[in-house]
Amino acid sequence: MLPLWLEPLEWLVEAGGTILVVIALVAALLFSLALERGLFFHITYLRARQRLITRWVARPDHLSWSALTLREVWTRELITRLRRPLPWLKLLVTLCPLLGLLGTVTGMIAVFDSLAMAGTGQARAMADGVARATLPTLAGMAVAVVGLLFTSRLEQVIRREDQWLHDRMAEAVEDTHAQTS
Repeated sequence: MLPLWLEPLEWLVEAGGTILVVIALVAALLFSLALERGLFFHITYLRARQRLITRWVARPDHLSWSALTLREVWTRELITRLRRPLPWLKLLVTLCPLLGLLGTVTGMIAVFDSLAMAGTGQARAMADGVARATLPTLAGMAVAVVGLLFTSRLEQVIRREDQWLHDRMAEAVEDTHAQTS
């Protein structure tokens, strides 16, 4: 007898096989990365962005080629930190439907194998087997859709932040020059 907290895992294995458990683990990793990015943005990134703007405004030179290059390097570095897990998120999103397909194929092989052993007269058993075989595809597609929504939202936030950061740094310099004039 399994502990109470492992019963959902047992149901998962019974319902869709071990591939469904792998999809659940990939989903947990995907959503953990998504949560980490949300926390990173709201806690670490916003503070780092403000420090960067303050550091840029404190510089005496804002107009030379080297100053503009330095500003670009600093903004790229900060945006790269925001973008860092994006390739991993995309990989996990791509992996989910493929794992679902793998689960369906292995499930259908098991259905056809059981039909070969028992004969073709058991339509109910075949229907149950097909339903169990398609569950991993459903799970893989559902996780991929949610992951794709998050990934595209993160890309949108990164583009917006990149533009906002460039605009704000230019405005900060203009404000500083307007105050000194």
